[in-house]
Amino acid sequence: MSAALVVVVAAAAAALVIVKPWTEEFRHDGLKIAAPPAPQAPAPQLVAASPTAPAPTGAGLAAALAPVISNPDLGVFSGSVTDAVTGAVLWNKDSGNAIIPASTTKILTSAAALLVLPADHRVTTRVVTGPDANELVLVGGGDPTLTAQANGKGYYPDGPKLSDLVSQIQATGRTFDGIVVDNSAYSGPTLAPGWDPADIAGGSWAPMEPVMLDGGRLNPMVEYSPRTPTPALDTGKRLALALGMDPAKVRTGAAPAEATAVAQVQSAPLWERLTQMMTDSDDVVAESIGREIATATGDQPSFAGAAQAVLTALNAAGFDTSGVVLHDTSGLSTDDRIPSRLLDKIIAQAAAGPQGVAAGNGAQTTSVVTTGGAASSGNPLGPLLDYLPVAAGTGSLAYRYTTPPSNVAAGWMRAKTGTLSVSNALAGYVLDRDGRVLTFALMSNDKPSEASRPALDAVTAALRNCGCS
Repeated sequence: MSAALVVVVAAAAAALVIVKPWTEEFRHDGLKIAAPPAPQAPAPQLVAASPTAPAPTGAGLAAALAPVISNPDLGVFSGSVTDAVTGAVLWNKDSGNAIIPASTTKILTSAAALLVLPADHRVTTRVVTGPDANELVLVGGGDPTLTAQANGKGYYPDGPKLSDLVSQIQATGRTFDGIVVDNSAYSGPTLAPGWDPADIAGGSWAPMEPVMLDGGRLNPMVEYSPRTPTPALDTGKRLALALGMDPAKVRTGAAPAEATAVAQVQSAPLWERLTQMMTDSDDVVAESIGREIATATGDQPSFAGAAQAVLTALNAAGFDTSGVVLHDTSGLSTDDRIPSRLLDKIIAQAAAGPQGVAAGNGAQTTSVVTTGGAASSGNPLGPLLDYLPVAAGTGSLAYRYTTPPSNVAAGWMRAKTGTLSVSNALAGYVLDRDGRVLTFALMSNDKPSEASRPALDAVTAALRNCGCS
């Protein structure tokens, strides 16, 4: 297998408009105004990873990693590193040992979604006529990104607007005085084994119901805002208020089989929601996408069904999922288990083939994707690389790798983070000093974040520094 080599040129060119030739001018206090700087020609900011870059060796990599992997702050440690050009695993430590993955679980979810769903797949939230002539039914379809913000700009860019539902309902010319909220699109419990209910108020998640506003956030524009314990019912009440109804007349129930469509809105396309899920490690979006996968594959739209659908998709694609235990598709559960070899294998497969790794210069490392977020050809997992946060640049890595000694990896690495009180993990890829792309998965259990996180960052910095031929 060989890593893709594609030159990506930054769209940096801009028109230079000269209003008039500059002449020396003076301010009213007699001081000179400096001349404008000379125009600069745009230049490419990205270059391809060279297929002739020196190949790292297992021995060289082991020697480079030896000083950092002996750090006791790594706790129970598992890791795997692969040469993206050859697909050969160059180094591993207990990579078959399945341990708590935290949010690196989202790599499995993202891969499964890319394997079974079209990149432009959207989720629909509907309003239909109710069991009584004066009632409406809000039918959740599995979209947590709806917003009721007055300007229509909620937490999720391009999320659908409650106001659009209101406008469509009002356009019918009919009046209604009650709303039923239909949650039947999801089944099973609203929280998974290993989830802590205290994290609702802590801002990590809302109970998984098939319709909610801004991911259930009580403060829609704050990432870790406390969440509501009743997201679907709250959405129905906001719709009622917007229509001038009494929110006390909102209840849960089911849409009648013969219901007539009244209004609908759609989510952003899947590729955009996957980007949000991976970049910001959004647990609610991850769980909704898990159920989207389950619905597409005929599994139950529940925690258990979504987890099984993810594993089924990966198994069908030839991945060895032995040892994997999933209770969710976000990684919030402390009962989840994944071996680092599987995480590394998925990233390595995403980096393989004609549209895999397009090397980067600094933080602009990217994969080759179309404007629709799908692989340009061949490898369906290629877009996954582009969803990963950039070290010291974006998402959950924006404030890491900003100070020595780990800042050597700033802009040269992309990785999915994973953070729980008992687990820290990183899985992604890095361009080493010789210009070779290495994929990796690094997992630490049983140490607090303040200890294990810098220890993991030191390992990835060593990979960046590696000239391990």
